[in-house]
Amino acid sequence: KNKQPEKELTESEIKLNRLAKVEAMRAANMEPFEYSFGITTSAAQLMAEYEGKLEPGEEDEESDVAVAGRIMTRRVFGKLAFFTLQDESGVIQLQFDKKRLGDSFKGIKDWTDGGDIVGVRGTVRRTDKGELTVYATEWKMLTKSVLPLPDKFHGLQDITKRYRQRHVDLIVNPTVRDTFRKRAKITSMMRRLLDDMGFLEIETPVLHSQSGGAEAKPFETYHN
Repeated sequence: KNKQPEKELTESEIKLNRLAKVEAMRAANMEPFEYSFGITTSAAQLMAEYEGKLEPGEEDEESDVAVAGRIMTRRVFGKLAFFTLQDESGVIQLQFDKKRLGDSFKGIKDWTDGGDIVGVRGTVRRTDKGELTVYATEWKMLTKSVLPLPDKFHGLQDITKRYRQRHVDLIVNPTVRDTFRKRAKITSMMRRLLDDMGFLEIETPVLHSQSGGAEAKPFETYHN
C-alpha cells in the first residue's frame, strides 16, 4: 500500500501543539522559559579555539563548555540527535546521546522544535565527518518558541513579510543581520567621534516645515 503523505499543519495548529508542549514541560517540573543560563563560550570562539585540532571521531574529554542559542535545524535518529545551534556569533552543531543524557533525552525528542532557544553544556568533539560539535551532558530550555521558523530551504523571501516581521528576517537571514550590526557600529563610531570633537547631540524637528500632519497641504482639515 502506498503511504499517504502527512497532512501539513496550519500555523494555528502548530502553535497549539507547541503550547501543549509548554504545559507538558511544566507538568514534568521543567521550566520552558528559564530565567538564566551561564554560558562559557560562543560558537565563533569554539571554532577559533579548535581550528586544526581534533581528528574526526576524537573528543576533548577534558573540555567543559556551555553555549546557548536558537535551534535552526533538528535531526533525530532513534537514540541520537543532532541540532544546529545559532548564537550571535555563528553556528555550532550539538549532539545528544541517550546513553549520556539518560531520561532527559526524551525531552529533547518530545519537547524541542526549530526556533527554540536552548542552553547546552558538554564536551567538544569532532564527528566522524569532521564537524566540530558540542557533545551534550545536560541541556535546558531557555525559551520555547510557539511559532515555526520559515522553511529552511526557501527562507523568508516575501519582501513585505520581511519588513513586517523584522525579527524573523534577522533570525533567518545572516546578511540582513550583518547589515544591522554594521549599521549599529557605524552609528556608534560617528557618535563617539563627534562627542570627542565637542559636538552636542540634540533632537529637533529640523526637517519639518510645519508642526504637525494636520496642517499638511494640499489636504483640507479643520486646522487649515
